[in-house]
Amino acid sequence: MNFTILDWAAIVGYLLITLILGLYFRSRSGKSMDDYFVSGRSVSWWLAGTSMVATTFAADTPLVVTGLVYTQGISGNWLWWAFLLSGMMTVFLFARLWRRSGLLTDVQFAEMRYSGKPAAFLRGFRAIYLGMLMNCLILGWVTKAMTSIVATTLGLSDSRALAVCVFFLIPFTGLYVALGGLWGVLWTDLFQFVLKMSIVIAVAYFAVMACGGMSSLLARLAEMRTAAGPNAGDATSFFPDFSRPLSSELIWTLPALTFVVNLGLQWWAFWYPGAEPGGGGYIAQRIFSAKDERHGLLSVLWFNVAHYALRPWPWILTALSVIVLYPKLEHPETGYMMVVTQHVPPALRGIVVAGFMAAFMSTFATQLNWGASYLVADFYRRFLKKDGTDAHCVTISRVATVLLVIVSAWVSAQLADIRSGWQAVLEVGAGTGGVYLLRWYWWRINAWSEISAMATALVTTLVLGWEGLWQKLISHPTLFAGSSPVVFAKTALTTTAITTLVWVVVTFLTSPEPEALLVKFYRQVRPHVTGWTPIARLAPEVPPTRDLGRNLIAWILGCAMVYSALFGGGWLLLGPRGRGVVFLGIAVACGWALYLDLSKRNLADQA
Repeated sequence: MNFTILDWAAIVGYLLITLILGLYFRSRSGKSMDDYFVSGRSVSWWLAGTSMVATTFAADTPLVVTGLVYTQGISGNWLWWAFLLSGMMTVFLFARLWRRSGLLTDVQFAEMRYSGKPAAFLRGFRAIYLGMLMNCLILGWVTKAMTSIVATTLGLSDSRALAVCVFFLIPFTGLYVALGGLWGVLWTDLFQFVLKMSIVIAVAYFAVMACGGMSSLLARLAEMRTAAGPNAGDATSFFPDFSRPLSSELIWTLPALTFVVNLGLQWWAFWYPGAEPGGGGYIAQRIFSAKDERHGLLSVLWFNVAHYALRPWPWILTALSVIVLYPKLEHPETGYMMVVTQHVPPALRGIVVAGFMAAFMSTFATQLNWGASYLVADFYRRFLKKDGTDAHCVTISRVATVLLVIVSAWVSAQLADIRSGWQAVLEVGAGTGGVYLLRWYWWRINAWSEISAMATALVTTLVLGWEGLWQKLISHPTLFAGSSPVVFAKTALTTTAITTLVWVVVTFLTSPEPEALLVKFYRQVRPHVTGWTPIARLAPEVPPTRDLGRNLIAWILGCAMVYSALFGGGWLLLGPRGRGVVFLGIAVACGWALYLDLSKRNLADQA
């Protein structure tokens, strides 16, 4: 792509706006740790929720979705669609609890809920494990995706494109994050989200037009399926083909076994950034920054609606177009950028590149601020400089941000591809989710429950991934054979079963946390009383909370609302449109029921 002065003007203009926002919020974010990491706990729900959406809209996301649809059809998106169940559970079962905790980071939860050296170890370990290791892995694969985009759009070699990211884009992002703290991140996220959505909608339009329009696109997909024979699924189907064996390997459809694992297991058993069971990470950080419990709940609700119901279809339409335009791609993820370079009008090239820069920088900015909060608040200030002033710790936070920039750039250079980083994060978190859900609702969970879950998941993942050793341990080395989605489903089931068994046994073999600490936690957070009955008896002055049933009903309504909106929008685009209208009507009905329920709760709280 040859860039004109207008193209460069669009890119420079975008960079100037982000830098100005960082400079504008510099003084506001530098007053204290609360101001730097949680914006003084005064953020409105719409700003916090939009920031969450922008964070999950990384530069790699359109590319990964293109790869999923190209190989598994629309149904391949259940890999991440299934996490809606976890996200909605965070809305109605955990957002209020997180906001009541008054924490600065979710890692601090360890010493609020548990006691002694195990709690201190868990907090310090998670600060380094999540803040440095996992965070830099995430930043590394996001940078890997942006490197591919820069190489394609600017016509550079991979090494030169990586240099552009490492020596310009990443330091620039680190600069405005270090200056503006979370306030700067939130407002740049809002600007970046609007820009990114405009770009992907435009790309989808030009991709479909390149296929001759929607009718022509669907007709050509049907022709390709017929030509491919019995091993081809329907690329436009939202669900896998259940008429085939569960582990059958077809093109353009997700194996049914993988779908069952996604929907029945993955959402509650796997730790994954942005979709943690029970909330956590930058989702919890945005909840902490909200004005109150209501704004915290609404921020996560808006995030789930926008993330799952509003954003996917521009990516999916482009991916379906890639199947038709480039039928034999060796690396399907590259198809998205091929559409950009070959079918988007030259006049929009600069804005498109700016949009991808926004996608990259919004994710990178949040990860930097979130990771630095762990390193400083949960490790440096907790273990190394306990008497550090807020001003000193804000300075160290900026140093930590620079450190994360350097390490993540190195990680990016080591990754083989985008998916390798993503798979590593997902697999290492398998089986740990049950602890993160129950620690709020069952008093018997202790620090050793979490420690054993994390350790077992890590060890099991390494053993299952060590192919030579695994084949020696079993008599049937083909037990874990199959396509990548099928192997993932089998290893996920195995890891989750082993990890869950271990942490449950460890929980009952170790002592519960001290009553005094549990009573203090119960008084502050006020979880549902059923799982805390022995502790509730020790705090009779606390009115018992009995909202679990009502929250579960709201959770079901929320999931039905978003899935109905997601599928209704898809059927309006792809047909049958009558079905789309019906499902959108269901979404509106569920949304109205939720509105009435939340209004009643708000009135009750005010009373």
